[in-house]
Amino acid sequence: MSQFDSSRRRVLGATGALAAAAMLPSLSRAQTWPSKTIRFVVPFAPGGSSEIIARSVAAELTSQLGVSVFVENKPGGAGNVAMGEVARADDQHTIILGHIGTLAVNPFIFPKLPYDVNKDFTPVSLLAKVPSLYVVHPDVPAKNLKEFVALAKSKPGKLNYGSAGNGSAGHLAFEYLKEAAGIFVLHVPYRGSGPQITDLLSGRLEAAAVGAPAILPFIKSGKLRCIATGSAQRIPQLPDVPTVAEQGYPGFEMTQWYGILAPSSMSKAAVDKLAAASAKSVRSPAASSRMTADAAIVVGDTPAEFASFIAQEQKRWKPIIARASIKPD
Repeated sequence: MSQFDSSRRRVLGATGALAAAAMLPSLSRAQTWPSKTIRFVVPFAPGGSSEIIARSVAAELTSQLGVSVFVENKPGGAGNVAMGEVARADDQHTIILGHIGTLAVNPFIFPKLPYDVNKDFTPVSLLAKVPSLYVVHPDVPAKNLKEFVALAKSKPGKLNYGSAGNGSAGHLAFEYLKEAAGIFVLHVPYRGSGPQITDLLSGRLEAAAVGAPAILPFIKSGKLRCIATGSAQRIPQLPDVPTVAEQGYPGFEMTQWYGILAPSSMSKAAVDKLAAASAKSVRSPAASSRMTADAAIVVGDTPAEFASFIAQEQKRWKPIIARASIKPD
C-alpha cells in the first residue's frame, strides 16, 4: 500500500469517527427524552373543547412516553399569554395545544404578538378537528337556521351571540355565518368557553357557535337547541340537524382544530418521538372513542403535514378576518 493510500485511509477513518461522534448527542437525546414530567399547556380557560381533547391525549401520552404528562390551563390574551411563555421554554419538556385561534387568527388581528407563530414553534401533530355547532337558547323563537336568519334580519343588532373571546374559534365561526347570511348579530366576548356557556345556558346569551365536545351534552338534554352544524356532512350525534350548507349556504364549512406544538428549541429527535407518540395516542381506542363520541374527527399526522395544514389555514382565514374587521380585546 502506498503512503498516499495509507494517509487517505487514516483521513477517511478520522472523518468517519468525527461523523459518528457528531451523531451521538442526537442519538442520546432520542434515547433519553423524555427524562422528566411533560407540561402540556392549554392556552384557554377550563371547560371547552380544547381541554377535553388535551386531557384525552395526555392520558395516552403518559402511557406511550413513560412519564407523566400533565395538562395546565393558562388562559389570557386570546391564548397569547401561554403561547408567548411556551415559545421561550427551553427545558425540552414543555409543549402547547395549538389551535385555529392562536395559529391562524391571532397573527392577523394583533398588531404585535409575544411570539412568531411560524418561527418560534415546531408543529408536532394535528390531533383532531371539531365541528362548530350553531346553537340558541330554547327561548329564542327559531327552530332552524332559516328561522334564525329571518329573525336576525327582522331585528338587526337586537340578537346577541357569545364567544370565548375576540379572535376565538367561536367568534370566527359566527362572523363567518354572519357574512354568509348577511345578518347583524351583536358579539359578546367572554374570557373562555366556560363563562360563555354558563351565560348561554342561563339565557343571558341568545346564540353561539361552540365546538361539539363542549356543547353536545346540553343539546341532548334540551338545555340548548342546535340550529345547524358547521361540518361538511351531518354528524351522527345529531342526525336530524342539517348543516349550514344544507340550509341555503353551499360550500359553507367551519371546524375548529387542535394540535400539539413544541418550542422551536426542542430537539428534532424529541419532536419526532413526540409526534409518533401523539399520533398513536389520539388514535388509541380510549382517546379516539371518547373524541368520536363527542363528534371530533381524529387525525394524528406528521410534523410536515401539520405545518402544511397551518399554512393553508392561515391563507384561508386571513381575508375573512380582514373583511369581518375582527379586532382583539
